[in-house]
Amino acid sequence: MRKLLLIGFVATVVAIGSACNKEKVDTVVYSPVPLTVPVPAYVKNYVGELQSPAANPLTVDGVALGRKLFYEKMLSNTSTISCASCHKQESAFDDPFPFSKGTSGAIGNRNAMAVVNLAWNKRFFWDGRRNTLEGQAHDPVTNPIEMANTWPIVMLRLQFTRPYPDLFFKAFGTRTIDSTLVVRAIAQFERTLVSFDSRFDKYFYQGDSAALTVPEQRGLELFTGKAMCNNCHLMNTMFTDNMFRNNGLDINPADAGEMKFTGLATDKGKFKVPTLRNIAQTAPYMHDSRFATLEQVVDFYSSQVQQGSPNIDEHMPDFGTGLNLTSQERTDLVAFLKSLSDSSFLTNKAFSDPN
Repeated sequence: MRKLLLIGFVATVVAIGSACNKEKVDTVVYSPVPLTVPVPAYVKNYVGELQSPAANPLTVDGVALGRKLFYEKMLSNTSTISCASCHKQESAFDDPFPFSKGTSGAIGNRNAMAVVNLAWNKRFFWDGRRNTLEGQAHDPVTNPIEMANTWPIVMLRLQFTRPYPDLFFKAFGTRTIDSTLVVRAIAQFERTLVSFDSRFDKYFYQGDSAALTVPEQRGLELFTGKAMCNNCHLMNTMFTDNMFRNNGLDINPADAGEMKFTGLATDKGKFKVPTLRNIAQTAPYMHDSRFATLEQVVDFYSSQVQQGSPNIDEHMPDFGTGLNLTSQERTDLVAFLKSLSDSSFLTNKAFSDPN
């Protein structure tokens, strides 16, 4: 009953607010301008054009609103955290802490995932429980460990905070704010977060033979050869196949992973393969943040994979005693992984806090 009263109250005040703002319709124009995100031709050749849903096409005003909302702390119950609180630009829109802290001080149980090149993704979160970016943007607001808010409260706050009614009108042609439009705007902004300007790109795709050092070049050879990283982190510009795999972290996984979403025992211990772009900025690593450094990650794949883990991926063959990468090979592989950092992405002012 209390929830119904709250929803009714919000609907009433939204209607009043819309009526009070009616005279502004003639001064703020709804004239959506399509926005095209620059994407290198070699990316399009591998994975196609950047796509947005027909119901939520990218527009200049939609992306601008989404950017503002991405940094808006009013989305949380205490108005103290925003999307950007756990997805920091300097960390490739990831969280440098092992687990993100919510408004109550509660700590999550999975490492935040980087928000980068998601326009080409079909499923989101470590367990794939959402199949749209709009859905991905929806969940943190109501998650009791994260923003711990309700959508009626968020709508009420935004409805009576200038300039949001005007910004929503410019983006969507209405001053009546609801959760659907909020997540559409945030998803639009997130689709613009593309990263394809690393030293690796300059070397491999743009023909700059001096862009990588000799150790980094050796690391690239290992990546596609002996170390077999390319089996899952496809070098198709994305450095992920966006699949869900058990990489042999544990004999008996404490976190069921994708199985929590599908309910299938065959999915136990499977997690989304993350992109390796900007990987040097997204420590710690794995869904449970167990590895603090890239060196530890390479050591794991070299000799610590648990072959007895249930549903271990077919791309993790029986190494016997392991890959047994030499010390130099491990150093070279880490050097290559660091060449995937995109400094322009990490500092692009178009992605920073507009407030």
